[in-house]
Amino acid sequence: MIELKSAEEIARMAVTGQFVGELLAELSGVAAVGVNLMDLEHLARRRIKERGAESCYWDYAPSFGRGPFRNVLCLSVNDAVLHGLPHDYVLRDGDLLSIDMAADIDGWAADSALSVIVGTPDPADLKLIEATEVALRAGIAAAQPGGRLGDISAAIGAVAHSYGYGVNGEFGGHGIGRTMHEAPHIPNNGRGRRGMRLDPGLTIAIEPWFCRSTDKITFDPDGWTIRSADGSRTAHSEHTIAVTAAGPQILTHRPTHAATTIPVPPVHFPA
Repeated sequence: MIELKSAEEIARMAVTGQFVGELLAELSGVAAVGVNLMDLEHLARRRIKERGAESCYWDYAPSFGRGPFRNVLCLSVNDAVLHGLPHDYVLRDGDLLSIDMAADIDGWAADSALSVIVGTPDPADLKLIEATEVALRAGIAAAQPGGRLGDISAAIGAVAHSYGYGVNGEFGGHGIGRTMHEAPHIPNNGRGRRGMRLDPGLTIAIEPWFCRSTDKITFDPDGWTIRSADGSRTAHSEHTIAVTAAGPQILTHRPTHAATTIPVPPVHFPA
């Protein structure tokens, strides 16, 4: 069942979204050579507690995964792209780190992710991150009232292909609101003008993620961490948005974010 949110409910989600965006910005600034992943995890735990928020990840137990998730962040390094378990790992020069988090404040959730280079950047990694950010902006731009869910998927897929990346269809965006994961599922590739109608009040998390040279994935023995099947590097970007009568509204804005300066290429759907 898909629940359309009122303007007041969207405003309450935006409160959570602001917290999530600000914390992600802080974490990305702290991530540096010599920083342990657990330092980031414990910083996030403190900030969540100080705000009176709750982590949507703690005790999360979907059909995949091995036991309930007992962290507040997903921290995925290099060839890991989704659901990376925070662990005792010290960041090294050139690492590509994806940070994903979701929180709940007063019963309303928001979910967001970004990818950053630690230390010296590899141009190929910068291109990969840029592709996810451009795809995210394209997907958001396609979330117009009266459009179709496939418009978002097609926009994301078109950007991926324009950069030369494949798209994995197993994990993608999702509805969000009273809980972190609600209907509908939003694939990162698809056909425009297909799928459910995008009505005002729909709140969704759009999250393109790409691997540099494959669209296949593997799971670590921990049952959570998802990696590129060929060991190539990966990147992930995500925002929670609301479809409104005036167009898409980003609920998880970050204070500074490189994606705001990246143009969105036009996407043309076949008739």
